[in-house]
Amino acid sequence: MSTETSVPHPRVSGVEGQSMDASDSALYATLLKEAPAGLAFFGPDLRCRRANDALAAMLGVSVGDLQQRRPAESLPESVANAFEDALRRALSGDEGLNENEVDLVVRASSGAPPEATGALGVPSPGDPAASVGTGGASPDIPVQATGPHAEATSDIPGTPDAAGPGSAADDASPLAPEARAVGPVLAEPVLTPGHDERILSCTWLPARSPEGEPIGVVLTALDMTERRRAEEVIRRKEQRYRSLVEASAQVVWVAAPAGGVIDDAPEWRGITGQTPDEYAAGGWLSVVHPEDRPRIEAIWRECVTENRVFETNYRIRTKSGTHRHFDVRAVPIWRGGEVIEWVGANTDVTGQREAEEMRGRLTEQLSAAALRTARLQQATSMLAEALTVSQVVQVITEVGRSAIGADYSAVALLDDDKLRLSIVTPSQPGAERDARPDGRSPSAEDIKVSDQTVLSVAVRESRPFLAEHPDSLRLQLGRDEMGLFLQHTQERAWVGLPLLAAGAPIGALRFSFTRPREITEEERVFLEALAGQCALAVERALLFEREHKTAEELQRSLLPSDLPQLPGMVLAARYNPATRHVQVGGDWYDVFRLPDDRLAVAVGDVMGKGVLAAAGMGRVRNALRALALNDPRPAAVLAGLDRLFSATETEEQFTTVAYVVIDPETGRGAFSNAGHPPPLLISPDSPARVSELEPGTPLGWPSQRQQTSFSVETGNTVVFYSDGLVENRRRGVDAGLEELVAVAADAPPEVVGDPERLVDFLVDRMLAGYEQVDDVTVLALHVPPKPV
Repeated sequence: MSTETSVPHPRVSGVEGQSMDASDSALYATLLKEAPAGLAFFGPDLRCRRANDALAAMLGVSVGDLQQRRPAESLPESVANAFEDALRRALSGDEGLNENEVDLVVRASSGAPPEATGALGVPSPGDPAASVGTGGASPDIPVQATGPHAEATSDIPGTPDAAGPGSAADDASPLAPEARAVGPVLAEPVLTPGHDERILSCTWLPARSPEGEPIGVVLTALDMTERRRAEEVIRRKEQRYRSLVEASAQVVWVAAPAGGVIDDAPEWRGITGQTPDEYAAGGWLSVVHPEDRPRIEAIWRECVTENRVFETNYRIRTKSGTHRHFDVRAVPIWRGGEVIEWVGANTDVTGQREAEEMRGRLTEQLSAAALRTARLQQATSMLAEALTVSQVVQVITEVGRSAIGADYSAVALLDDDKLRLSIVTPSQPGAERDARPDGRSPSAEDIKVSDQTVLSVAVRESRPFLAEHPDSLRLQLGRDEMGLFLQHTQERAWVGLPLLAAGAPIGALRFSFTRPREITEEERVFLEALAGQCALAVERALLFEREHKTAEELQRSLLPSDLPQLPGMVLAARYNPATRHVQVGGDWYDVFRLPDDRLAVAVGDVMGKGVLAAAGMGRVRNALRALALNDPRPAAVLAGLDRLFSATETEEQFTTVAYVVIDPETGRGAFSNAGHPPPLLISPDSPARVSELEPGTPLGWPSQRQQTSFSVETGNTVVFYSDGLVENRRRGVDAGLEELVAVAADAPPEVVGDPERLVDFLVDRMLAGYEQVDDVTVLALHVPPKPV
């Protein structure tokens, strides 16, 4: 007979007061035996009337140990106290009893667990583990009870105190497995290796007579071990995840599926200084920086609507009133295909941001410094190629615009008396509009050094002048003087820099802007260095221009002022020095009458530029005249010049000469050439061509000089010229000679018959589209038709 049937059945009424028949009793017995839950019936005296094997197995005792005994007589003290307290509360009608279910943790020994029968793990009747005293528990394991009723004691008259001598706990089996009662939330159960625990969830239901009197209590116990362990695994995972998140983030927060605040965030409030009510009312958005909030709100709404990860950064106002940078990442938590909440983590990245910003500023400063250095080097290179002051101004204008964004740039030079400043016009056409110092146009009158202007102050005080806005200009130069100026100019910021040579001012450099402009210390250093390079370039350009002017004046002084007027022959000549951007060359020509009334014609070119070339040209011209007056034969004159060169000129000197002696009346003469370009022959009856006579060698190169007889027929023209007419940087000599013949062939008859028009026609057509980098000399000798 089973333990369940060893005790007489209590007489209880059926449903709605109906008596139980035999079939009901059988059903009741089957339920008691086969139910997977632990079941027990306690009487008003707290003694167990019936208990099934499932409950006994859960508690680690036998059914016989439970029946007809109070919990204090069969269970460990801690569990017994909790049981009896719950029984009393159930009998007294405590409706809140089952709101906090009592969980029991029953721990067996580290040995093998008892073999179970059936699905409930109830020990077999003959198994030693099924009887009290052979449960395998260590007799010295203490019994511990925790939870809200762990310390409850008996309040039934005549029942000994559970903790006192002779209590039922003393009669409990000393070998029963340890059991501890815990409250509704399992307080950190430790699943120690070598131990097996069972966690029970108990419910106490009072049984009453038809008259409503308590007649007992029904206990149901469910084995929650696997569920609690699963919950513990989940809890620990969540704890590890939370610890990991909290280790990498300062704030963890939770929001509702719609994005609203649902839980407090003490860490967040500790940073922002919000009260719980303020946080609940406005949430985290209320302290986001005003500049960031519209963007953050839009992103947050979009993420909540689309249920996607929210990841961004923003600034928040802290309780100290300052703002700090935070990175935030929030993810939706899904359950059953729906978002149940949002979990977010914020990390303070202010230090990182500040370091990045500082690194960015340093990088920008280094980049700006490198760029300024490169621009200064470029400006220095460009200024080194500028030969004139106008070219210097053009370079400065370009550098000012590209390096510091200047809208206007200008260079002004002191006059010889150091009393006035003259504005230099840029060399490039159209650049004049960028040079408007002090509101004046380049054609305005000079500026007095004593005037109150940006340029004047920079020169007068030999220091940089800076005015970053109109008020600064008025303060430094005077309100009355600057008031009218500011009304008629778009300029709103100014920089004036003295140009110093050997410590003394030679002029000033000026930049201006159409908006207020702060000049940084780095830019000021750059501008002062630029002004230094500009001063060197201006000084060099002034020296070049003086030398250029001197050489040009010397060269022109050595050329004949007028050509001889001869019957039967017409002469025309043109001398075009190189542009003022390059140095003057050594081109020359000479026409003079010999004692026998013949005409001597010479065209030459001395290698070199500037004053030295002009001086060499003068020596050759004078020597040729002296030799021609002694022996006018071309071969004799060139041979004499060779001897002169060998005695007086250096080996590096390179000079070419074409020399002709001709009778004006007959047009006959002799010609000799010392390496000069061949003469051009133009006839109305045949195509233009260049002479095919041997050109010979330049002067000073030893050779036997030869001369050739020739005749200029009526209506024909002979043109002598220098290499500047046919050769330049883009056109070689051979191509230039072919082009010269083609140009001469295109000359209209009226031009061919007029030497003055012919030389202009040839020069204009041959130089069209080319920069003149060398002197050009052209001499035409024309024999007009004899009048009828």
